[in-house]
Amino acid sequence: MKPIHSIAEQQPSPSFAYLSAAVQLLPGLLLTAAVACAALAVRNLTGWTTLSPLILSIVFGMLIRNALSVPAAVEPGIGFSLKRILRFGIVMLGLQVTAAQILSLGGAGLLMVALTLTATFIAIRIAGRLMGVDRSLTDLIAAGTSVCGASAVIAANTVVRGKQEHVAYAVACVTLFGSLSMLAYPLLASALSLDARGYGLWTGATIHEVAQVVAAAFQGGDIAGQFGTISKLARVVMLAPLIMTLALAMRSGTGGATKASAPMPWFVLGFVGMMLVNSAVAIPADTNQMLAAFTSFLLSMALAAMGLQTNIRKLRAEGWRPLALGAFGWLFIAAFGYAMLKLFAF
Repeated sequence: MKPIHSIAEQQPSPSFAYLSAAVQLLPGLLLTAAVACAALAVRNLTGWTTLSPLILSIVFGMLIRNALSVPAAVEPGIGFSLKRILRFGIVMLGLQVTAAQILSLGGAGLLMVALTLTATFIAIRIAGRLMGVDRSLTDLIAAGTSVCGASAVIAANTVVRGKQEHVAYAVACVTLFGSLSMLAYPLLASALSLDARGYGLWTGATIHEVAQVVAAAFQGGDIAGQFGTISKLARVVMLAPLIMTLALAMRSGTGGATKASAPMPWFVLGFVGMMLVNSAVAIPADTNQMLAAFTSFLLSMALAAMGLQTNIRKLRAEGWRPLALGAFGWLFIAAFGYAMLKLFAF
């Protein structure tokens, strides 16, 4: 029989186990960080501020995955980026908005944004079911269209647990149709007889990505830009209750998943907590800008990880129906948002 002390010596210490795990994660973390840095560099070098680094990251990741041979050594770090870093990035996203900003819209403005978001999400889910689109892909397109683009897609996927190809397809949809809105809305403002405030609210309540909203809204002037940005931030805040509601629906079985397969996204409470911190504490502008850049980098790493796990051949196999569903959602949110503007006399 071996002495007790010799058996104890064979057991690895906790610090050694943590170090070993960190070493395993390092190659994949370096890869996703490098892809995120490349995306940010392209955006900064081109000067196209509407070019989201999140979208560039998933595109670059997909190119690497499908053009090169990705070694097995990077897989643990990719998985860590896709789960842990993603959740931390969403929590940090709460520091980009304050309660005062949201309340400045007024009751009518907040109600208009909430109704547009809710109606769009429900309409896309119904249309997806009628069109025969995969349920998880439908939910991702619905979240991305109704809330805040790529960020909403990856947040919703923590509950929906769709395939990486579904995430990529949903991100492609919100990118395509959000970009079309960014180009078309400034041309429609005068034709639809919208003043600066109404135009700003319309852009913020209906265009997919934050950068796309800013680009379109400020074409109508500073007032339109301010109302567009604030109404868009209100949609971002509504991401938290939407994801929690979706999780509860799936856990109860109404979303087609078993209770065991639908985790509760407690990290969205961290998102709300960060928003409350940002509301209670005056964070210096320079620090806030650095935090926003850091958050963008974290989410870009998560999107890079998704791209690195996406097979383009499987993406093509999804067919045209999800694209048609994205087009339906795009037209629905624009029309419904405009109807809400008129209903609330903006």
